[in-house]
Amino acid sequence: MAEKTRYSDAELEEFRAIILEKLEKAKKDYELLKAAVMNSDGNDITDTSPTFKVLEEGAATLSKEEAGRLAQRQMKFIQNLEVALIRIENKTYGICRETGKLIPKERLRAVPHATLSIEAKMNGAK
Repeated sequence: MAEKTRYSDAELEEFRAIILEKLEKAKKDYELLKAAVMNSDGNDITDTSPTFKVLEEGAATLSKEEAGRLAQRQMKFIQNLEVALIRIENKTYGICRETGKLIPKERLRAVPHATLSIEAKMNGAK
């Protein structure tokens, strides 16, 4: 049997659902971080509440600088997810940009915006 060169439309829809769910959560997290940077909520306790799951235990607040860095990383994550949705539309999602082979489903479920297989990522790291 020939090796599969792309994921089926049904499989792509499964990945689209995963990405949309992660995108929604990422946007909410981004808004929380942005609010912490802007201090738009005034001087109440919202910016020190446990909503920030990215904080290490014991840390009570995020400095504006830290929140800014996290917000930037979050925006990059959102952009990567949005680009992954475009790859789904183009039916090129899940294809390693180095090897041209399918990225295993397990990797895509864990890192839905991945464009490299583990093999290609490891080869590039050398």
